[in-house]
Amino acid sequence: MRATATFTVKAFVPAELKPEPSVTTGLPVGVATMEKHFEGEVTGRSATLFTAAYDQSTGVGTYVAMESFEGSLQGREGAFNFVHSATTSGSDRTAEFFTIVPSSGTRELAGISGSGGMTVDADGTHRMWFEYQLG
Repeated sequence: MRATATFTVKAFVPAELKPEPSVTTGLPVGVATMEKHFEGEVTGRSATLFTAAYDQSTGVGTYVAMESFEGSLQGREGAFNFVHSATTSGSDRTAEFFTIVPSSGTRELAGISGSGGMTVDADGTHRMWFEYQLG
């Protein structure tokens, strides 16, 4: 099954977490928490732990995000985790990874598995989709 949505970031809070031992690289590594709200065939919210090595001025870097989603997919209520990552050279997304975490589903989403993806439209609209199975 496929469920699509748009989402907005309601909160992005950088954390003061620094890896130990400290290692200096060409791009700074940061950690943040995020809250997203979803509309469409996917409705609800997610709490996200976001890690990136990213240059704000050039838009170059890579991120990894672990999300805990609560809401519904096509009317089925529950919660589950998913993880995604991508690399950008400033104007593109490559090396994308997106998977639903096995055994993380609850209630009507128990047994969920699958993958998905994200895009950002030219106007800044964020879109996400899940290719999923329940079983």
